[in-house]
Amino acid sequence: MNTLHARLRGYGTFWQTMTPAVRGIILMCASTVAFSIMHGLVRFVSEVLPPFQIAFFRNLFGIAFLLPLLIRSRFSMLRTNRLGLHALRGVVNIAAMLMFFTALSISPIAKVTALSFAAPIFMAVLAVLVLGERFRIYRWLAILSGFVGMLIILRPGIIAIDLGAVLVTGSAVFWAVAMILIKILSRTESSLTIVAYMGIFLGGFSILPALWVWQPFGLQTLGWLVMIGLFGTLAQMALSQSLKETDPTALMPFDFLKLIWTALIGAWFFAEIPDIYTLIGAGLIFASGFFIALRERQSKATVD
Repeated sequence: MNTLHARLRGYGTFWQTMTPAVRGIILMCASTVAFSIMHGLVRFVSEVLPPFQIAFFRNLFGIAFLLPLLIRSRFSMLRTNRLGLHALRGVVNIAAMLMFFTALSISPIAKVTALSFAAPIFMAVLAVLVLGERFRIYRWLAILSGFVGMLIILRPGIIAIDLGAVLVTGSAVFWAVAMILIKILSRTESSLTIVAYMGIFLGGFSILPALWVWQPFGLQTLGWLVMIGLFGTLAQMALSQSLKETDPTALMPFDFLKLIWTALIGAWFFAEIPDIYTLIGAGLIFASGFFIALRERQSKATVD
């Protein structure tokens, strides 16, 4: 036991000697692995359970992992004057999750991941329309480029647009709205309060959709559901901590690793090989989102 404790202390000391940027990058890479594993597990379990039921258990175990933090804080992180806005964020977030999980159950996971990169593009549009942020020509050129990337993946008029593609695109729109709401909430709420209410409302709002399609399952499936909750929670924790360590624009390039991991999972476990259009379109969408984030950072630095 003493040897294990000493080894863990050594790892902790080594971790602290790293720069915040290196720690942030490592955590971001870890989050992409965890997210990709969760997406693969959702695709696997969706062969025996409906996506709505999977989403419920994802949220249920998310709350379970969050409970120790709530108890430790004596539930002080639940103090808020913006309960309605938290609830609205929960409604939007559950819509995004249900659409995304359903898309994972019927479409290649690499394609779903590629189209999900469009969320920052939609967020940039909403930031102008909802938050009143300034119109900048580079932002709109990047947005146009991102939509071109989506058209390359979807190829409307050339191939039939499948339901999974429609759902994940809709999910990206809802997730963009959720990010806008998070941005508004962050002006007065701590990140812990936002995360706590996300878990509570997502868990509550996912009960009725799950009951609507409920299917019985065995202990083995329950084990997979626990793994979905575990990897989903680890992914969120790693992502949140990476954003605390360093600037988001330094981390965004590594988010593209999700496409690599999901493509490998899709090819290895589900015999899904992403076509060249998916890879080109994903690259264009991701580059557009990264360019917007980079220019926003530069603009903010100039103002400061």
